[in-house]
Amino acid sequence: MSNKPDIKSREEIKILVDSFYKKVLEDNIIKHFFIDVVDVNWGKHMPTMYDFWESTLLNSRSYSGNPMSAHLKLNDKHKMTKVHFDQWLELFIDTIDENFEGNIAEQAKIRAQSIAVVIQSKIYQSGKP
Repeated sequence: MSNKPDIKSREEIKILVDSFYKKVLEDNIIKHFFIDVVDVNWGKHMPTMYDFWESTLLNSRSYSGNPMSAHLKLNDKHKMTKVHFDQWLELFIDTIDENFEGNIAEQAKIRAQSIAVVIQSKIYQSGKP
């Protein structure tokens, strides 16, 4: 049996998000969205991501925002393709598997896959895929 924890607190959410974005910023397929396409304010973005995933996985209600709108605006600046979403999902799942295991970790993978599908679908429906 492994000694990896499940995702049960904001501290574990921070580990997940920080580890994930470290991978993203080293990834040749999607890092340009965070470096070239959008001038990300990391001091604001990271706490927002902590809130989003804490709300999504731990029902904390700490997140208020509109991720769909943000991604549609991003797609207007630079088209996001299935390749980009697949890479995002692969990095996210890899990050979970490297750091966590358990029911909530598995739920995080399912939620991430669902989020990727929904955002791709909305981009396609917007007529700007």
